[in-house]
Amino acid sequence: QVQLVESGGGLAQAGGSLRLSCAGPRNIFSFTAMGWYRQAPGKQREYVATTTSGGTTNYADSVKGRFTISRDAAKNTVYLQMNSLKPEDTAVYYCNLRVVLKNYWGQGTQVTVSS
Repeated sequence: QVQLVESGGGLAQAGGSLRLSCAGPRNIFSFTAMGWYRQAPGKQREYVATTTSGGTTNYADSVKGRFTISRDAAKNTVYLQMNSLKPEDTAVYYCNLRVVLKNYWGQGTQVTVSS
């Protein structure tokens, strides 16, 4: 199984910033997309942001203008820079890797935003 390791979660104040990292396997050189999803308690997992192999980025409406996804191709690591955090951003954030028809998920990292 492919292992994805998230890091960078923690506590932040409303209006503050956090940067999440997701380290993917370094032996994967072809992929469809890497991105982030999140799940708050009692809610379904929701899409946050993705970056494709061609460099195209997409964001959920709820995070546009506040979050930025980027990727270090050499390290196969994807980042999520989260600015202007809101309490409603509180969730477990999961890294996602899509390779052809396969989907791989990290264990998740907790992000908690307080007012």
